[in-house]
Amino acid sequence: MNDLMGRVAVVTGGARDIGREVSLLLTERGASVCINYFDNKEDAEETLKLIQGKKGKAIIVQGDMTNEADIKNLVDSCVKEFGNRIDVLVNVAGGLVGRKSTLEMDAGFWNFVITLNLTSVFLVTKAVLPYMGEGGSIVNFTSQAARDGGGPGASAYATSKGGVLTYTRSLAKELGPQKIRVNAVSPGMINTTFHNTFTKPEVRKNVAAATPLRREGEAPEVAQLVAFLASDASSFITGASVDINGGTYFV
Repeated sequence: MNDLMGRVAVVTGGARDIGREVSLLLTERGASVCINYFDNKEDAEETLKLIQGKKGKAIIVQGDMTNEADIKNLVDSCVKEFGNRIDVLVNVAGGLVGRKSTLEMDAGFWNFVITLNLTSVFLVTKAVLPYMGEGGSIVNFTSQAARDGGGPGASAYATSKGGVLTYTRSLAKELGPQKIRVNAVSPGMINTTFHNTFTKPEVRKNVAAATPLRREGEAPEVAQLVAFLASDASSFITGASVDINGGTYFV
């Protein structure tokens, strides 16, 4: 039931870190994958090369997932390449951008973070839905920050990811009658470029030490969860946000 043979998937932010591992695993399970990347063509081409080296099917499409024209190009490119349907959507694209307290932030920064992480999910989902039928699966990325408010200077990011969590639940109710499932994954400290950029090494070390499993997570572990939620193995799961954090936070 984990098999995705013959299905078509769109993965935003699918060229590096967790997104890359999701793209790789979905193709290994038999899906044809349309991989969006923002600005690093080299990462995208490397991801495509890895997929093709294992005889997988994928295309890469550059685009800003806050821009409706770029989103349309992604969807149009996907259906042109793989046919007039999309079975799986994985919304990975997003980011922290920077750490700022409320007094340090202006409205421009706040709006940018909300647009990047929350509005983009709405826009991509709206563009994909006309091609998604019964049995479709949407997997959104929220964050442990949505549960616990995030670390210092991450209030805008935590709020945007909290919005993704709520939108996931709303969509699950809206699309359930169409037999489309909508779930989210909520990563904690995962070993990625995100934390290399935004989290101090001593903080990462302390978090890992306080985690029941005594380590950070790895991107392929998150990909396994996404693939499960994308497949028929999770056919009666919708509206859920599944935590993957080594036990640092329980719901």
